[in-house]
Amino acid sequence: MSTLREVLQAHVDDGGVPGAVGLLARGDRVEISAVGLAHAGGTVPMAADSLFRWASITKPLTAAALLMLVEDEVLGLHDPIAPWLHELAHPMVVRTPDSPIDEVVPAHRPITVFDLLSSQAGYGWASDFELPAVQALFPVQRDGREPQSYPSRDAWLRELAAVPMLAQPGTAWLYDTCSVLQGALIERASGRTLPEFLAERIFEPLGMSDTGFSVPDAKRDRFTSYYRRSATGFELADGPDGQWSTPPEFALGHGGLVGTADDWLRFARLLLADGVTPDGRKLLSANSVRLMTTDHTTPSTRAYGDLFLGGQGWGFGGTVDIATIEPWNVPGRYGWVGGTGTCAYLVPSTGSVAILLTQVGVDSPVPDTTMRDFWRYAATFDASA
Repeated sequence: MSTLREVLQAHVDDGGVPGAVGLLARGDRVEISAVGLAHAGGTVPMAADSLFRWASITKPLTAAALLMLVEDEVLGLHDPIAPWLHELAHPMVVRTPDSPIDEVVPAHRPITVFDLLSSQAGYGWASDFELPAVQALFPVQRDGREPQSYPSRDAWLRELAAVPMLAQPGTAWLYDTCSVLQGALIERASGRTLPEFLAERIFEPLGMSDTGFSVPDAKRDRFTSYYRRSATGFELADGPDGQWSTPPEFALGHGGLVGTADDWLRFARLLLADGVTPDGRKLLSANSVRLMTTDHTTPSTRAYGDLFLGGQGWGFGGTVDIATIEPWNVPGRYGWVGGTGTCAYLVPSTGSVAILLTQVGVDSPVPDTTMRDFWRYAATFDASA
């Protein structure tokens, strides 16, 4: 049987990725491998503690942070968000998904905290990008892999409020936008910035010392470059001194974090331990963890965005496997993929974690061969533990 190093090295050798860090864990058994280079065409080898742009594997941490405010009773799970996000107090919805954006009706009910956590508020990407309301979202829901392209939080909320929702609250699972809104809600409800709140409530208690929304000078030598694929190979999209070299104006809850494989493992182990840290501190309740890792969709709500879900469900901040479509799909498996070539999953029933960090962007919801081969190996690792 191949080793993790051999699986990943094969994709470096065939030009699929410049480098990668893969990590598999179950209990005390951990297998981690760093292969290739931190920068395409360079000489710096990839290392286990290399820093990557996490992209959408940021989403589970944002959801966990919002649940902490629910547990603090700052807000309720089924409370309307309007007292904090007043810009969205009176949202309008297109009459039908195909309707033009000026053919709208009022929302039947307020958007709730639960709607945001389950990505069913009515805002976000659908499988059909040609729908008028989805087209209208493009200038607002910018590429999360370019955090400096976003305006301030308040300016962004005003922009979003001018876009009609694609669906009534609670009726459709739509991708991405709700996680940005979760970050904005955390800031408004807590009175802290998202970086401050995450650092105080998650990063510091878990020892996630390399995770943040920007990379300081002292750690820049460990920061990988990020690439997009082109006809001629890898095209540099962002270097170590690029978009993450300074704090963003608006910290993005859907994809703004940078970190290491070990730091995401620390977060995953928190969830596997029902919200309790290794030193016995309770950061989340077992019920909140259960809510995160439970599917909150139905066939009808998934129909809007199944291009992204690929036949699976969604909890809070991440997908939840409900169908054994591939060998790596285990009912209850929770996690997500990031558009910068990252993925992170945990399986509550077995206590296993699988994290892959690469530095090549993916522009399709369909996972590339590097991820698929990693997941296939992860399934054998879990089965043999």
